[in-house]
Amino acid sequence: MGYEILKTEGRAKRARFTSVHGVVETPVFMNVGTVGAIKGAVSTDDLHEIGTQIELSNTYHLHVRTGDELIKELGGLHRFMVWDRPILTDSGGFQVFSLAGLRRIREEGVTFHSHIDGRKIFMGPEESIQIQSNLGSTIAMAFDECPSSVAERSYVEDSVARTTRWLARCKAKIRELNGREDTVNPHQLLFAINQGAIFEDIRKDHAKRITEMDLDGYAIGGLAVGETHEQMYHILDETVPCLPKDKPTYLMGVGTPANILEGVERGVDFFDCVYPSRNGRHGHVYTRYGKLNLFNRKFERDMRPIEEECQCPACRTYSRAYIRHLLKAKEMLGMRLCVLHNLYFYNHLMEGIRDALDAGRFAAFKREMLDSMAAGEEAAGNVE
Repeated sequence: MGYEILKTEGRAKRARFTSVHGVVETPVFMNVGTVGAIKGAVSTDDLHEIGTQIELSNTYHLHVRTGDELIKELGGLHRFMVWDRPILTDSGGFQVFSLAGLRRIREEGVTFHSHIDGRKIFMGPEESIQIQSNLGSTIAMAFDECPSSVAERSYVEDSVARTTRWLARCKAKIRELNGREDTVNPHQLLFAINQGAIFEDIRKDHAKRITEMDLDGYAIGGLAVGETHEQMYHILDETVPCLPKDKPTYLMGVGTPANILEGVERGVDFFDCVYPSRNGRHGHVYTRYGKLNLFNRKFERDMRPIEEECQCPACRTYSRAYIRHLLKAKEMLGMRLCVLHNLYFYNHLMEGIRDALDAGRFAAFKREMLDSMAAGEEAAGNVE
C-alpha cells in the first residue's frame, strides 16, 4: 500500500492511495454495491463510464446470499463481478448489530439469525476476516460493534473496549490468511474502525489506542445513525486529529453532498453512502442546484436533461419528462437512469473537490457548492 498526501488546505487532504488493484485519487466516494452490484441495474461497465474509482460490497450480505466460499472457488469477488479496480468490504458488523432482537453478543463474537432464511449464524473477528479474505477485497474492515448514538455511556465504554480487543484478533487473523498459498488476495489491507457514539472523550481515547496498533487505514464509524449533523461534525473535529495523518481516513456511511464537503474540510479521504442509489430508485436526483423529485408534476413537459451540462448517460440523451414518464410507468429504465445520474454526480463532485484542492481553492469551492445547492432546494418545490 502507498498513501501520499499531495496537497493540504487547512485539515483537508488531497492524496493518492495505491493498492494491488490500482490507484485511488482522494477524496473519493465509494459506490455501494452491497451484494456485488449497484442496485438499479448498474453494470461494472457503467461504473467505469461514470468515473467510479472504488466499489464497496458487504461481508454479511455476500456471506448469507451466494456465499463467500463459492465466490472464493470462482476466483474472488473481483473476478466474480468483473471489476478490475479496488473493492472495500464492510465487515458486516453494522448489519449484524442492526438486527436488534435477533442477536446475542459475547466476547467471542455474535450469534444472530439470517434475515434471509432465519438460520443461526455466528460471526466474530476471525469469521469476518475469513469471509473477507475469501472475497479477496482490496481493503477489509475490522469487525466492530456499532453502538447506538443514544446508548448509555457505560455501555459505549464496554462496547469500545471489546471492539479494541476484536481489532487485535482481526489483525492477527489477516496476517495469518495473507500468508497462505490459497489466499485470493495476499496483499489484503485492514482498516480499523473508531467508535464511541457521541462521547468525544471516548472517541479520542479510542482513536489513540487504535493508532498505536498501526493499521493500514482508519475509519470513523457509528455516525449518521441518528445524531444531528452538528454533533457529527463536532465528533469529526475532535476525533480526526487523533488519527494518523499519514494513513487514509474513512467516514463510514456518509452521506449527503453537504456532509461530504464538511467531511473533506475536516480531513476525511473516503466516503460511502447508499443515498445516491437509493434516492435514485425513488426518482430523487442530485444536481449542483439542489435535489429534484422527478415525480413532481412540474416536470411532466420538461424536455431539459436532469442537469444541463451534465455528461452522465442519462443527461446526454434523455429529458426530465421522459424519465418521469418511465418512473410513473414503473419501467426499470427510469430507475436505472436516475441511479446512473446520481452516482455520476457524486463521483464528479469528488473530482471537483480534488481539482479545487489542487488549485488551493477548496474553501471557495465548498462555499459555492453549498450556496448553490441551498438556493436550488429552496426554489425546487419538491413536494408533489
